[in-house]
Amino acid sequence: MKTLYLMRHAKSSWSFDMLNDQERPLNGRGRDEAPLMGQALAERDVRLDLLVSSPAVRALSTAALVAEALGLPPEKLQVIEAIYEAEVADLLAVVQALPDTADEVLLVGHNNTLTDFANLLSPSTIPSMPTSSIVCLKFSVEHWADVDRAKSEYYFFDKPKNY
Repeated sequence: MKTLYLMRHAKSSWSFDMLNDQERPLNGRGRDEAPLMGQALAERDVRLDLLVSSPAVRALSTAALVAEALGLPPEKLQVIEAIYEAEVADLLAVVQALPDTADEVLLVGHNNTLTDFANLLSPSTIPSMPTSSIVCLKFSVEHWADVDRAKSEYYFFDKPKNY
């Protein structure tokens, strides 16, 4: 059994015109909501084996705050360049290439692709994912390479407004 958590990065700041898209930081709300959602995962007894993130500052900051809330050691956080500006097929390739030694993985990425990807894999319809939201899917497979919708179970969709 493999468990995949898909998380949209927390709310980012548009206050710095001189920064390019990849360099945009989290705003105050984002800095509050990312650890809140990490704590929500902790309360669900989530035990991540791996956390993968886009290299964009807002995504990586979200991942780091969630990892801290979960007490995840830094070596379990990996940056995967392909997540930034990914298409759905790119995200599927990232997931299918995950190490089989990891059973529970959180992927932090960007919308609209993340919502589209969740809907590709989920047997239930996922609404547009707001910032900091998380979808949990479980797959009855032993290898990430075998992940697809036919082997998927929808477990939950959570967002900061639930708290």
